[in-house]
Amino acid sequence: MNNQDTAARIVKRKRGEIFYIGISFTSVIIFFIVWEIATSKGLINQVFLPSPQKVWQAFVELAKQGYKGESLVSHIAISMERLFIAIFFAIIIGVPLGLIAGSSRTVRAILDPFIEFYRPLPPLAYYTLIVLWFGIGDESKIILLFLNAFAPLLIGVIFSVQKVPIDRINGAKSLGASGVNLFISVIFRSCLPDILTSLRTAIGVAYATLVAAEMVAAVSGIGWMVLDASKYLRNDIVYAGVIIMGIIAIILDSFVRFLIRKASPWLEK
Repeated sequence: MNNQDTAARIVKRKRGEIFYIGISFTSVIIFFIVWEIATSKGLINQVFLPSPQKVWQAFVELAKQGYKGESLVSHIAISMERLFIAIFFAIIIGVPLGLIAGSSRTVRAILDPFIEFYRPLPPLAYYTLIVLWFGIGDESKIILLFLNAFAPLLIGVIFSVQKVPIDRINGAKSLGASGVNLFISVIFRSCLPDILTSLRTAIGVAYATLVAAEMVAAVSGIGWMVLDASKYLRNDIVYAGVIIMGIIAIILDSFVRFLIRKASPWLEK
């Protein structure tokens, strides 16, 4: 394939990306138009669904005055700190353990009963136990987020190791690779795209648990703010908070997708 063909394919792909971004943008605009019509014409009671203007006013209020003594940025930063600490420990524990369990059936047999026992449980089912053991501080919230991120990340890493072709491992061994060098140079690098994909899932699951993590004895955090506003029927703040959480989720997901593209550029083809 010559350079002209390659350049033409790149231009075509970029045009396709712009086209689909335009479709996404248009769908969002149509959604807000329908929302505005439904609320302004009285098709939906604004007690249940405030108009876009009221939600925007709530956002401006939060940006200027904060919520109950904390600025909006502070609420977001506190929630992100809890989330990032939990994800950090999920990565440094889950990835190495997943690489080992994926390579050892014995380790996998040891871990499997515990992971499969707690993984399907709703977070609130065992959150009370976590609070009982670790108190009502940030520790219990971080542990809940950690547990929700750890299981999908560990399982994803295990399956990614099992997908590595045995011929690739044997070829590396024949060239002198062994032990830690084999894990890092061959198995880890082969699994990296799948590990990042599992990380994407883990972040999504942990982020979805953020409100539950901030339900008990919290006085700050974006999840707590949404929950607290709902108690006082401040639905405009609830919707503004939900939209903010959604935007943060998109940013986090986009960052992980960027890492996936860098780790496996061939997927773009």
